[in-house]
Amino acid sequence: GKKLGYTFNHRNLHNISLGQGQEVVAEQALDLAAKEGHWVILQNIHLVAKWLSCLEKKLEQLSQGSQRDFRVFISAEPAPCPESHSIPQGILENAIKVTSEAPTGMHANLHKALDNFSQDTLEMCSQEKEFRSLLFALCYFHAVLVERRRFGPQGWNRPYPFSTGDLTISASVLHNYLEASSKVPYDDLRYLVGEIMYGGHITDDWDRRLCRTYLEEFIRPEMLEGELCLAPGFPLPGSMDYNGYHQYIDDALPPESPYLYGLHPNAEIGFLTQRSERLLRTVLELQPRDSSAAPGAEGTREEMVQALLEEMLEKLTEEFNMAELVAKLEERTPYAMVALQECERMNALTAEIRRSLAQLELGLKGELTMTSDMEALQSSLFLNTVPESWVKRSYPSTASLGSWFADLLARISELEAWTRDFSLPSTLWLGGFFNPQSILTAVMQTTARKNRWPLDRMTLQCEVTKKSREDFASAPREGAYVHGLFLEGARWDAQSGTLADARLQELSPAMPVVFIRALPDSRQDTRGLYPCPLYKTRHRGTTYVWTFNLKTKENPSKWVLAGVALLLQ
Repeated sequence: GKKLGYTFNHRNLHNISLGQGQEVVAEQALDLAAKEGHWVILQNIHLVAKWLSCLEKKLEQLSQGSQRDFRVFISAEPAPCPESHSIPQGILENAIKVTSEAPTGMHANLHKALDNFSQDTLEMCSQEKEFRSLLFALCYFHAVLVERRRFGPQGWNRPYPFSTGDLTISASVLHNYLEASSKVPYDDLRYLVGEIMYGGHITDDWDRRLCRTYLEEFIRPEMLEGELCLAPGFPLPGSMDYNGYHQYIDDALPPESPYLYGLHPNAEIGFLTQRSERLLRTVLELQPRDSSAAPGAEGTREEMVQALLEEMLEKLTEEFNMAELVAKLEERTPYAMVALQECERMNALTAEIRRSLAQLELGLKGELTMTSDMEALQSSLFLNTVPESWVKRSYPSTASLGSWFADLLARISELEAWTRDFSLPSTLWLGGFFNPQSILTAVMQTTARKNRWPLDRMTLQCEVTKKSREDFASAPREGAYVHGLFLEGARWDAQSGTLADARLQELSPAMPVVFIRALPDSRQDTRGLYPCPLYKTRHRGTTYVWTFNLKTKENPSKWVLAGVALLLQ
């Protein structure tokens, strides 16, 4: 065994961790095990994807004439996406498959987090009361972070591989710090756990703020005085033994709901709706697409696509004449430059739409040979999805093709109205820009030039009005009115002029018109404000645009945990 480089013990077990050229060792071990009736464990086969076809052939050969006790066990990590599936079908068909599914729900996750410790763990610290309370809070913190992923972007902007190792190391750090200090170092613990142990996985600043806020809520002096609730109706338990904590979870933890994570029930509605949409989309894509699979279906398919592309070509307006627009421009103001840039981007998109549709029309008539790109476009039109070639020149959107095209025509109409005389519209449709950051930057540039303020020391102030778009007849003297914003995770209370809890089943209520103006940093008053991120779509993440400060009577941490954000769609 030592010569071959694998572990061999008295139970006739060969344990091989693949990677770093261990494929030859694995093949030799398989030959020996098949002859002697041993067991072979091949770990991490996802690391040797190119060798798996050889493994499939080897196993097929060894299935004949091997000792009856010969067994092969294979382990692999789950693939991050369907395209990354690398295990050959032959291996999967002939194997008994066992998967280790992560627990779902707060109840199971909290029990699993606590299972990483024992009664001995609870008794190993000299500050026993403090250690037990903090350890239980860490377990709840870990369970929240892991299970919050199921709420999609409203839970985390990006998915992170939080593991039990993060929890056990954090518990060790907690023990060491309590042994070295007579007082509980709350700030140090929050920093080490939130910024290093768990924060080391986090790459998004807004997700880092969320992690930090959880720790500020769970790890603080009130926890030792019996005044801390980890969730509504779930107080932090006092000092108990190990079994007592498990029993407390069973007895006291409220039923599963988004409230356990600081989220509104709408978060679950939104998550389930999106999952259902993906399921139905997949079912739609599975339907027959050729005449052999469904006689007569192809003709109907072509007729539907033909009618749709003709309608789109008819509605699509001519491209903007950039030379004429530049010629009638009296002054190249920041606002005018934004309008020109938006027109150029719109021309690139509409030109591609017109070209690809015209090409597909010729292909359907038989005047051109159908290419793979044309077939992909035809499939997208039939399935009501935005074609990939359009997406590359477009703006982020989660809409279906019909809604997306109507939105495109509305954007063109807005640009046509703006470029008639290049005067700033009474209210700007912020979601109608390819690059919304450009118009917000133009607001700061215009104000900075007018008042001779340094641009790098400017910030935007956001004031939510009580009016709708139709109530404004002209643009303000400074700044801009913007409309088309939606709030997710909360709602805007027009009476009090502050954030308020969302109403059930109102997933993204519209905001009133917002007045945006630029100020020097030194004049910005951030008291009683929630720094609310603005995203282009509900997918959040890389669609981040800006941060608007919204008034709140509640502690801003409430809205952080609720995943409250502004959306442009």
